[in-house]
Amino acid sequence: MVSPRHGINVVFSQETVPHLRGTFLICGFPGSGFVGKLAVDHLIQELRAKHLADIYSTSFPPQILIRTDGTADLIKNSIFYFEDTGPDPISLLLLTGDSQPANPDSEYLLAEEILDIAARFSPRQVFTLAAYITGVFIDKPRIFGTATDVDIVKTFQEKGVLAMDGGSITGMNGIVIGIAKMRGLKGVCLLGETSGYVVDAKSSKSLLETLLSMIGMKVDMKDLERRAKDTEALIQTIEQQMGSRTGRILEGNQPSTQNRSSNTGYIS
Repeated sequence: MVSPRHGINVVFSQETVPHLRGTFLICGFPGSGFVGKLAVDHLIQELRAKHLADIYSTSFPPQILIRTDGTADLIKNSIFYFEDTGPDPISLLLLTGDSQPANPDSEYLLAEEILDIAARFSPRQVFTLAAYITGVFIDKPRIFGTATDVDIVKTFQEKGVLAMDGGSITGMNGIVIGIAKMRGLKGVCLLGETSGYVVDAKSSKSLLETLLSMIGMKVDMKDLERRAKDTEALIQTIEQQMGSRTGRILEGNQPSTQNRSSNTGYIS
């Protein structure tokens, strides 16, 4: 299938589109710390989600990626789906990607394309998972959030989410829920606190736990827990190296919140 949008090509993996209803669209684009992408990739792996479609765009970097099996592939975004047909059914569309578009116009076009695909499955809510960059290492990553509906924001506190009260969210993580709102869909962006210096599986784990609590699902977290421990080990090594250079060991505790508003930090 070739999209009518210039420079975008959508290829579905099967002719028959699955029959999903009341679906959550969850997007994990690559960004700082790969916080959102790691969370969505973990869901795809643990739920054994099925491949739905690949989205190619001329706005992605002009290169191929070498996969773990030795094959080469154009950079793309991919959508997978999961359907639980148990007593409390739930359906998910899970978007992961190799890259975000290189320019604003293409970001808007890609967001429209993603939401067009999701519209086939009557989505009830859209989530984007992002990074809240502090520039310092965090012992216990906090989760920040914003939503297109004030009623959703009111539920944040009971889920342990700190509601943002200012600032902006750049790139696909912001645009997707912004356009979703224009289409009458409820959208949420959850942001895991991270230094921005390393691939942060610890922040991804906290982010995914919060998301699962909000949509009422449980998923095995063992693999992500293992990767989170790897993140901790890497951070400790970096701190020790930095400490040896400055003559002191840097503390990795959570930064003080005194004189700090809830909307500081770089958001990706």
